Amino acid sequence: MPTLGPHLELTLVLRPPAPNPDALALADAVALLGRRPPRCGRVRIVAVDGPSGSGKTTFAAALADALGAPTLHMDDLFPGWDGLAAAPGLLTTQVLEPLARGEHAAYRRWDWLTSGWGERVTLAWTDLLVIEGCGCSVGPAAPYAAVRIWVEADPHVRIARGIARDGEAFRPHWERWARQEVEVFDADGTRARADLVLDTTS
Repeated sequence: MPTLGPHLELTLVLRPPAPNPDALALADAVALLGRRPPRCGRVRIVAVDGPSGSGKTTFAAALADALGAPTLHMDDLFPGWDGLAAAPGLLTTQVLEPLARGEHAAYRRWDWLTSGWGERVTLAWTDLLVIEGCGCSVGPAAPYAAVRIWVEADPHVRIARGIARDGEAFRPHWERWARQEVEVFDADGTRARADLVLDTTS
């Protein structure tokens, strides 16, 4: 199992809705990755974690583009609206462990429309991978990440972003999910172990 090294925490502010994330934040993430050895075999993993609505997907997309790296989204691995706690284990066994062995990875994608597992997705071995989504640096997945980035925003801002994106009908799901985030992240100490902390609140 990979070991954890020293961590550097920086607090940066992005201007929401941040369609083009702050160049300084991206530069810091890229520079930090350049100083870190791989911890997933020969693969360098960048984990972009944090609560829903904080801007993880936007930042991860810009970072992956800057690095020329593929991206894996945790939304494909959550087994439904009550599946946050299970997702880090699924990520570890289906993706991180095979990559660490130098093998291709394969995982089942969750079908949110049918509320069941869908097709099997193959992820070719790569020496650099950005993983984005709640829980991607939690528990068993944490030691595999060369860089762990925590993205956050004021809870009221995050919920407003989520409802604007998904619709008012999804508010009960958001509230269920938010309770899981508090439980999982607090128990894990995820934010405290992050290498970079980005605040996207205005």
